[in-house]
Amino acid sequence: MIPRLLVSFDLAAGCDHDGTEAHAHYLRNVLRRGAGDAVSLFNSRDGEYAATIAELRKERVRFRIGALTRPQAGEPDLWLAFCLLKRDATDLVVQKATELGVSALFPILSARTNAAATRLDRLRAIAIEAAEQSERLTVPTMHAPQTLPALLAAWPTGRPLAAAIERAHAPPPTGQRALLIGPEGGFSAGELDALRAAPFIQPVSLGPRILRAETAAIAGLALLVRAAW
Repeated sequence: MIPRLLVSFDLAAGCDHDGTEAHAHYLRNVLRRGAGDAVSLFNSRDGEYAATIAELRKERVRFRIGALTRPQAGEPDLWLAFCLLKRDATDLVVQKATELGVSALFPILSARTNAAATRLDRLRAIAIEAAEQSERLTVPTMHAPQTLPALLAAWPTGRPLAAAIERAHAPPPTGQRALLIGPEGGFSAGELDALRAAPFIQPVSLGPRILRAETAAIAGLALLVRAAW
């Protein structure tokens, strides 16, 4: 299988560019690739290009860019705001949201957040790896963790936010462009009051069962992605 890598430089056929030290380590030590081997490169703006490894050393890799294989294409503009969970569950939400095509991720610190300090660079790395493996041409924007009141105060009022609330007598998400998932244990009473007071909040139900937070994120996004495409 040809490796796919996210790069920061502009892509154009016939050019040579240096990759990062991380690219060199991954190709040389993890994948055991060498000079002359094929790779695919994308940068979230120029599409995907075939390339070869022109040079690979311990801390350096140089790519030779070949032909465009996939032009940049539009994707659903879908956001996910989710309360931070324990490490493995948070990792799963970021990975699956990226695979499903989310364009922006908003980690939330809620009253019932039960998670240690979260490294933003680590979550970005998970999103990049998921984009590379799922053949996305973009990587979602990862916002810094913020409180729920801060999220609601800065939210663009023209973008309805579907809030998955336990035991809500509400319809499933069908056409919204953003989804909010609460923490383990659900939103607090004060947070529920704040959600009800926000005019852009649209309560939704994900079915009759009480889902784990990470399951709710995946199920809700699957419904919205299907509608968006």
